[in-house]
Amino acid sequence: MIIKQELIKQIKEHFNLNIYETKVWLALIGRGVASAGEIAEISGVPRSRTYDVLESLEKQGFAIMKLGKPVKYIAVKPNVIIEKLKSNAIRNADEKIKTITKIRDTPEYSELEKLYTVGIKPVKHEDISGSIKGKSSIYNHIKELLEGAKKEVIICSSANEIQAKSRFFYSIFEKLKHSNVKIKVALSGDEKEVKKIGNKFKIKAKSIKMEAKFFIADNDQILFIISKGDSPTEEMAVWLNTPFFASSLSYMFEQAVGDEK
Repeated sequence: MIIKQELIKQIKEHFNLNIYETKVWLALIGRGVASAGEIAEISGVPRSRTYDVLESLEKQGFAIMKLGKPVKYIAVKPNVIIEKLKSNAIRNADEKIKTITKIRDTPEYSELEKLYTVGIKPVKHEDISGSIKGKSSIYNHIKELLEGAKKEVIICSSANEIQAKSRFFYSIFEKLKHSNVKIKVALSGDEKEVKKIGNKFKIKAKSIKMEAKFFIADNDQILFIISKGDSPTEEMAVWLNTPFFASSLSYMFEQAVGDEK
């Protein structure tokens, strides 16, 4: 059985295996049930190493040892492996989140907060601004910006974007409503989709024709998307902490939305 080198390379990366584990697993999948000697012959992995590799794959859940003599191994269905990896990833992520959350309760975190406060106090309002790169980082900042609002938020985006990130925005809208923060939303795109979003999130969403994406909190801070790259890591945004500009853009937003029929 000849296995393409490109397939070996891709499977190795997708499943985070080493080269021997990948070759042995592919050989076992192709055979279904096989002994270490048979796998060594098919995969090209030295027989002396095949035993260790099969034991490693068994521990990771990629193979099962067959009862009886001689010792043989059974390939686990690829779909079962995917589900197992998904469960492991979720469990690991949950544990990591718990660990990160606990940092807030440490003395070191309190010191970080004090250092930040001391450092930020003498800085001018207009100097607290910057560019943000990468969709993940941008949305983290959007979350912080909107959830930190006390009175009002303005969201100007597209219906497609809100739908694509519906879980993200649902959480934010619920928190804003609970805090009695006024929510103003204007979306470009199909009017029917805009209406659906309004009903889905129980908010008033206006349909607009301008293609713009920006977020304003309390007429104080603003974040706007300035480019959309070919990949999520290339997307760019600018964050400004300037009441003068935020209030001006907020006023223009009100005029544009008011003019829409």
